[in-house]
Amino acid sequence: MEETVQRIDDADSMAAQHCDAIVLGAGVSGLVAASVLAQQGCRRIVVVDEYAHLGGNHIDWSSGEYTFDIGSLIFQDDSPLLQHFPELLPLYVPIEPRWARLNPQGLITAYPISVKDDILRAGAAEVARILMSAAYARLFKRRMRNAREFARHWIGARLLHRSGLDAYMTRFYGIASDQIGIELARKRMQWISEHASLRGLLGRLRRAKPQGPANRQMARPREGFATLYAAAAASLTARGASFLLGAKIDRIEKLDNRFVLFREGRAIVADRIVSTIPIRRLQALCNLPVSQELETITLLALYFSFDGARGFDEEIIYNFSYDGAWKRLTMYSDFYGRAQGREYFGVEVIANHIGKSIAQAEADFRAHVAANGLFRGDLRLEGGQLLDNAYPIYRDGADESAAEAVKALKTFGIESFGRQGGFNYQPTARVSTIEAEAALRSAAAIPAR
Repeated sequence: MEETVQRIDDADSMAAQHCDAIVLGAGVSGLVAASVLAQQGCRRIVVVDEYAHLGGNHIDWSSGEYTFDIGSLIFQDDSPLLQHFPELLPLYVPIEPRWARLNPQGLITAYPISVKDDILRAGAAEVARILMSAAYARLFKRRMRNAREFARHWIGARLLHRSGLDAYMTRFYGIASDQIGIELARKRMQWISEHASLRGLLGRLRRAKPQGPANRQMARPREGFATLYAAAAASLTARGASFLLGAKIDRIEKLDNRFVLFREGRAIVADRIVSTIPIRRLQALCNLPVSQELETITLLALYFSFDGARGFDEEIIYNFSYDGAWKRLTMYSDFYGRAQGREYFGVEVIANHIGKSIAQAEADFRAHVAANGLFRGDLRLEGGQLLDNAYPIYRDGADESAAEAVKALKTFGIESFGRQGGFNYQPTARVSTIEAEAALRSAAAIPAR
């Protein structure tokens, strides 16, 4: 009792700010959460982020006329995000991206699987082995305990190896494919069964080339994400939200039915907290047991400019080969035009796969693309950076641990969701928006006790 009184006195002595709701995290999930809360009647909302910028992990890096992103990010003009922030639409840059991959045979070919290059090009004898391998897997490899076994069941071990899909799964998820949980494979890798099964591949041989997406693909403004998210922040500010960015949160206390967030000698009292920040960080702030098994990817980004023959036409290339640590590159100059007369692009690498060293990642990338005849000319590193907590690592059992952590936080009184707050990989702003809406509207439907 005395401890509770002391906490209240601490908050009062700091001239606490009072609000209806605190949103932790100012990424897409956090901004959408603030918008939904405003729709639900909250008039005083405080969005708090330890990053000094809006947008969460949507981070850009600029040098002169060059502006790069960590990763490759594409929006759509029919995204539900625009229902919350319609002012974003005129800020986007319309693009027509094309995706390809570097396969283990050193070819730039179709993503994610090419009938011509991954099967037919192998020759009659290997085609027969691929077909027999796929048939064997369908009949006798029905037990699927991890991502490798899931993919093997659908396309067979032979094509799994020849296509390089197994290598790419390891690059993308940060761990070997046989350590990736089966639930993630079923939820996030369903395209393997839909697009990479032999039935689907052979069916596409008989069909005309599919039409492109009905929606229009969009990229962030040329000058970077700050312009984009400033417009979203202005919209939220007009609806009663305020923002506290770039300062470390000390702790969160629960006092009766209210919460107090302590931050740099200040206190914010709220009736409700929703969180989109990493689960482990939130647990530590609330003095709850920290889920040590919830691991996240540290992403390393390399930023290059180039003058010469790059060796491909597509804007986004995935590395499916068995060499080279990089997993994806994005040609930003194809979207925004050249800078200083040069093309420029970003490269993603799982930092732990390269010793978290920008120098080592650069050397590895240069050696790999040279060996495959790519980027012949003047290739110049403009910069690089590391991003912690880029996305979850889905070891077997991580889903269950995350669900238990989210449940414990809910018992404590905090709703936690999103890529970070729900330990839930979200590939697009569309998915982040839909899941934030669902989480908060479901919570609003639950009667108060």
